[in-house]
Amino acid sequence: MLGQRWPAFIWGPPGIGKSAIVRAVASKAGLKVVDLRASLLDPTDLRGIPAVVDGRAVWCPPTFLPAAGEAPGVLFLDEINAAPPLVQAGLYQLVLDRRVGEYELPHGWWIVAAGNRQKDRAVTFRMSSALANRFVHLELDTDAPDWRLWAMEAGIDPLVMSFIGVRPALLREEPGESPAYSTPRSWEMLSDVLRKFQGYKGCADIVPGIVGEGAAREFAAFVKRAMSAKQMEEIILDPENSLLPTAIDGIHVLTTWLVYSADRDDVVNASAVLLSRLPAEFAVVLSREMLRARPAFSRAAGYKKFMKQHAALISQ
Repeated sequence: MLGQRWPAFIWGPPGIGKSAIVRAVASKAGLKVVDLRASLLDPTDLRGIPAVVDGRAVWCPPTFLPAAGEAPGVLFLDEINAAPPLVQAGLYQLVLDRRVGEYELPHGWWIVAAGNRQKDRAVTFRMSSALANRFVHLELDTDAPDWRLWAMEAGIDPLVMSFIGVRPALLREEPGESPAYSTPRSWEMLSDVLRKFQGYKGCADIVPGIVGEGAAREFAAFVKRAMSAKQMEEIILDPENSLLPTAIDGIHVLTTWLVYSADRDDVVNASAVLLSRLPAEFAVVLSREMLRARPAFSRAAGYKKFMKQHAALISQ
């Protein structure tokens, strides 16, 4: 996205992380982000206001645009197709020529825009062909494995991650009549609520208002079948002999919780032992994710033994 000079436009449904991805890419490149919500602008905002200097009118650019000499960054034009046509017209010159009137975007700044699609039932205006032709267009959609990698780093609740592992189709649903429906953003919201209420029981009544009625019913049933924290701690105490779950739901919860708790040495040691007791496909996922969370896991005797037996699966 930032490896070429042309402005990029990210299309996608609400709640899948368009803004978060832009910030993450910029942060990885060491760039600041100026987030400009095009839908909140008036047509005259971009050019600024005039001032009289030596008897002539000089346009003073707005402070929200990067100033000359500012360190490189990303000018993020969010909700650009939710802006009225007159505001979109004001962006023509900025997007293509990197200037508006007397203002010029500093060297080293990239322009990235994002917006919802008309079919997403979000507030949008039809983007003019003249503005659309100024962008490289990228379509963004959800992918459960990619989301899980992000969720691990973001500290999403293990119950939420495990549930999406079992029901990846519910990571994102199309909006219906209800204002609440499942998206990556709403699952992150649920994770925060679970943490605030210290578990599902204290917030069960508001879950449908976060992810929608259907997803909430499935999540409630999943929670009832899931292992408790007490059961998982018992497995950590005796990983060689403790009773392990046999249902897929329970194995998902266990392996996700192990990686989520990888900062604990006893969990890392127990995970190495459990590799030989779990179904091979789950053990492979656990080993890969544990290595990502705790590279020292590669030195565990249980991991080395598992590698000798299943090296072909690990390398796939």
